[in-house]
Amino acid sequence: MAPQTKRDGDQNEEVHKKMKKDVIKDEQEKSELTPEEKTKHELNNSSTEVKADAANGDVKKDEIVQENGEKKNDSAPSATTNGEDKSKPQEDATSKTEATDEEDKEAEESTEGTLLICGSANWDMTGRKDTPKNAKKNVEVPGARNLWGPHRVVLDKSGKPLRVKGIFGGCNAVHAIIVTEDGVTMSFGRNDKGQLGLGDTTTRVTPTVIEALKNLDIVDAACGRSHTLFLTAEGVVYACGDNKMGQCGTNQQSVQYIATPQRIAFGGKRVVKMACGGEFSMIVDEDGRLYSFGHPEHGQLGHNSEGKYFTSGNKYAFHCEYQPRRILAYIEKSREGHVSPVDDVRIVDVACGTNHTLAVDKKGRCFSWGFGGYHRLGHSETKNELVPRSIKLFDAPPSSGRGCSRVFAGATHSMALDNNGLLYFWGQNKSSGEATMYPKNVQDLCGWRIRDVSCAYKSIVVLAEDSCISWGPSPTYGELGYGEGKNKSSAIPQEVRTLDGIYVTHVSCGYAHTLMVARDQTQKDRDAIEKQIPAWP
Repeated sequence: MAPQTKRDGDQNEEVHKKMKKDVIKDEQEKSELTPEEKTKHELNNSSTEVKADAANGDVKKDEIVQENGEKKNDSAPSATTNGEDKSKPQEDATSKTEATDEEDKEAEESTEGTLLICGSANWDMTGRKDTPKNAKKNVEVPGARNLWGPHRVVLDKSGKPLRVKGIFGGCNAVHAIIVTEDGVTMSFGRNDKGQLGLGDTTTRVTPTVIEALKNLDIVDAACGRSHTLFLTAEGVVYACGDNKMGQCGTNQQSVQYIATPQRIAFGGKRVVKMACGGEFSMIVDEDGRLYSFGHPEHGQLGHNSEGKYFTSGNKYAFHCEYQPRRILAYIEKSREGHVSPVDDVRIVDVACGTNHTLAVDKKGRCFSWGFGGYHRLGHSETKNELVPRSIKLFDAPPSSGRGCSRVFAGATHSMALDNNGLLYFWGQNKSSGEATMYPKNVQDLCGWRIRDVSCAYKSIVVLAEDSCISWGPSPTYGELGYGEGKNKSSAIPQEVRTLDGIYVTHVSCGYAHTLMVARDQTQKDRDAIEKQIPAWP
């Protein structure tokens, strides 16, 4: 800073002399004022003095705020009526605001909420041209229709919406599993192979209690095309549904389907994660070991084999895995085709498409294997992979933040979130155009904080910030949730306007339906849901 000149010093002396005269004059005026006028006068003077000092650099900004605050506090006793302090209502309002903020924070972190559904609820006709012989006609089941916008599920006559803490589906599943706030496990949807676990093969349009699981604390579930896995809090897995290819893992080769949940034939450590493909299943134990069972076609089980053998002539069959078998080998390939093993793999997340599998290990490496069509494996080639192969993009040092954290799978496409929160897509989810050969950023969602992702057969639903975003090709059944009379499909991500003002905490997609959990902890949330979302069935 340049030194102060003599002229500047003279100017400062004149300013101080003038201020002293003003102070003396003010003292004389104050003696003639009433007590109330004195208080007002003092407040005005204090702000003037502080401004003057600040102009000379004697007072910092923080000190100005503090000085003003002290003067206001000193004058507070005068703001009374009949001995009551008027500042109390302000304090009460502040405490109420803080309490409301705490409630909102707790509500955002809560896993429970109102169950919403959109998409096809005409379960027997979803993805089919003709009605099955044993299926009921639509006129007999009023709720069996396409829901083009979100609906709240109401099961009792009181009109109270169903509250849940868990929703589960799968990209091939035309059925769904939910766990209510009271811990009751329910299922609904198509049931031609007993996949609902209700002891029969009758389709249920609305959620029905699974009596066989009433005494079990179910914390997770996974749905395949026609089979279902249930995970208890103790890490035990139960299965029901189609077992023709061993996808239920009960080691019963002669049993074609299981209508009531049975414990799988697994004697390892407690299971923490599960996923179901079209006709196969994956489970992960607490030590990060990955096990697979079911149909081995395309190498989707990861045992370096497609399990194919010839029976007679040109006919062939498959050696299916009827109980969980551990996947032992993980590899990486160079551009020249050199294969090398990957060591120290502990799986933390897994997802299955129709015929392919994705997995993430503790180091953020992402593996894919199975059917390579439409580049759904992300290796820039359409060759099938018979063992888990590392995807190069995510094979980066932890400091880069490019490691994978979560994976999601549709029928012919794959998605992943990296450690920086970026969302990647590869494969193909539309019937025309070129496939994405390797993981690429979803550009429309760059900069958004992604909270949850779920893939239907072709459609995709993403929860980002406070919004719900979806896109998918035609034909759709309403799973995108755009609303009655609105666009039924979209080639690019679009916000679901039918959910404006409603905070969705979790989403889970099936073949052509979407389940969502809407936050309902505050009265404002409940009013918004009741006003905007119609009831179903």
